[in-house]
Order: sequence, then C-alpha cells, then structure tokens
Amino acid sequence: MSGIGLELAGVSAAYRGTTVLHEVDLTVTRGELLVVLGPSGAGKSTLLRVVAGLQPAITGRVRIGDRDVTTLRPGRRNVSMVFQSYALFPHLTVRDNITFGLEVRDTPRAVARDRAAAAAAVVGCAHLLDRRPGQLSGGERQRVALARAMVREPDLFLLDEPLSNLDQELRTETRGELKALHLRLGVTTVHVTHDQTEALVLADRIAVMRAGRLEQVGTPDQIWRTPATLFVARFVGSPPMNVLPADGPLRPAGMPVLPAGARIGFRPEAVRVGQDGTDVTVERVDVVGEDAYAYLRLAGGDRIAVRLPAAGRPAVGTTVRCTVAWADTHVFDEAGHRTVLG
Repeated sequence: MSGIGLELAGVSAAYRGTTVLHEVDLTVTRGELLVVLGPSGAGKSTLLRVVAGLQPAITGRVRIGDRDVTTLRPGRRNVSMVFQSYALFPHLTVRDNITFGLEVRDTPRAVARDRAAAAAAVVGCAHLLDRRPGQLSGGERQRVALARAMVREPDLFLLDEPLSNLDQELRTETRGELKALHLRLGVTTVHVTHDQTEALVLADRIAVMRAGRLEQVGTPDQIWRTPATLFVARFVGSPPMNVLPADGPLRPAGMPVLPAGARIGFRPEAVRVGQDGTDVTVERVDVVGEDAYAYLRLAGGDRIAVRLPAAGRPAVGTTVRCTVAWADTHVFDEAGHRTVLG
C-alpha cells in the first residue's frame, strides 16, 4: 500500500442544524481497509455520507486519491457504497441489479453483463444471476450488493454496517469473505460498524469515534493494547476493561504513586484469583463454554469482571482474593486520557 486513498481535513457536518461531525482529520492509505467503530450516534454513517457526497461538509476538504472531491456530486466521485439494507430492486434479477449502475451510465449492455458475471463470480453469487431478491437469503443479498458495488471498479468502497442484518453464524462467515475479498481486490475501503469484534477481525486500522470526534486511530493491536482514552478502553472489549480509582482498594502489585485523580484499568483476563491479594465478593458468574466471567464486588462497592476457566469458577456469594500485575495495568488521567509514566 502506498499513497493516499482518502483524506479528510477538518471536516465538519451538520444534521438539522446540529453539528454531528467536528473537524475530523483522517487519512486512509491507498488499498487500506479502515474500520470506523463507535456507538450509535457517534457520526459514523454521517462521515460515510460526506465522503460519498450524499451530505455536504460545512467545513474542511475531502480528497479521494489525488482529487479534491469536496464539491463534486456523488456520481463524479467514483465511489461505491454498500448499505445495511442492501437496497436491491425487487423486480429486477440479480444480474440486472448488478448491471443497473453501469447501464444508466450508458455502458454497452454486453459489456455490463460480462462485468456483472465476473463480479458475481468473485463474491460467490454467479449461480444466482437469474433469481430475484425475494428468492435470496440475507447472506445472498449481501453478496449481490457487494457485486453491484464492485462492478463499477470504484476508487473507494464505503460499507455502512453491511453485516448487521445477518445472524451470528452468517455474520462470522461473511466477515471472512469480506476480508478475503479486500485482499484480492486491494481497493481502499472504509467499513462502518458498531461491532467491536467485526472491527478487530477485519481492519488494517480502526478509527474509534465518539460524539462526532475521533478518539483514536490505530491498528487493532494498538487499539486493544494501548487505548488512548477511557472511552476506547471500555468500548473495545467484552466484558469491558475494568476501571478503578488509583487510590481504591485494589492496588496492582508494583504500582508506583500515581497523580491525584488518576484511574487504573485492566482487562478481565489480567486478574488472577487465588490465595493472595484483595478480598472480593462473588456477585455473579456467567458461563460461556469453556470460559466463565465472574463479577466481583470490592470493599467500597466498586465492581470488576474476571475471566476464568469455567471448570474452576467460584460460587456466587463466596469471598475470594484477587491480584493484578502492574505490567497489565493501564493508567488514565482525570480527564480520561492515557497516561505514560516517565
């Protein structure tokens, strides 16, 4: 990958008079798969709409490759967008749904049909070309939507929650297909989701959004291991990262004196339950296959989650002891930003 596939510089956008994107700066490398991750209302879909030209930017610039497309209408941007709802024409066959965008641009019908067959073969729906959307499963409709996006040979793919309508098994299968498709095509892709697992599995990099602003941009490993803010730390992870006051009852072994107002965080799998450490009360235990998640109450009322082997889980209502190593601990300042101690 080299060069710029997409660049947003100081981009803001509004919805019904309320600013929902706040001066976003973001660069996506050519050929990269960037996942935009965040909760509902974070501004993820608005960002895609601004890039696609479906919604104007009130400040800033948008570049796709070497072109400034800020003021170009959608049809001039050469982007393809896949929506959550698939947006297929129910009265058209799969073949005609895929070729529709080409034919309205006066692509010769024979050429359009050849390109549709090639795109359908790539995404695994070539055997469906003569069917209509009503005869397809959700996963098959998703493949058709992807083929329709591919057939235009765009400079940029925009995927807006494309897997959210699929059941868990099909979502897992389609995630793998999307990753393989991206590796095969190498087209710059921006994929929006609220699903952290989807983001961690698919992304070359993840951009975490909150309330119209970027909280952190990094590789999945960076987002997981070095969250830049408390929001990122708790949003990425299930159960979320445990966060406690630094002066609270649980002190990680080897912890130095921290600034006033600091908070410490650690993942559920970092907690060790045994004979040593802080006394905690087991309030709840959830068993998930071979794993168990125990929810423990500390003195003073703070609660933490712990990941344990299901076979060795403690009983609800019992008192156990737990420890956390300083090496597994994250520190955040009073404002919620990651702190690196010198």
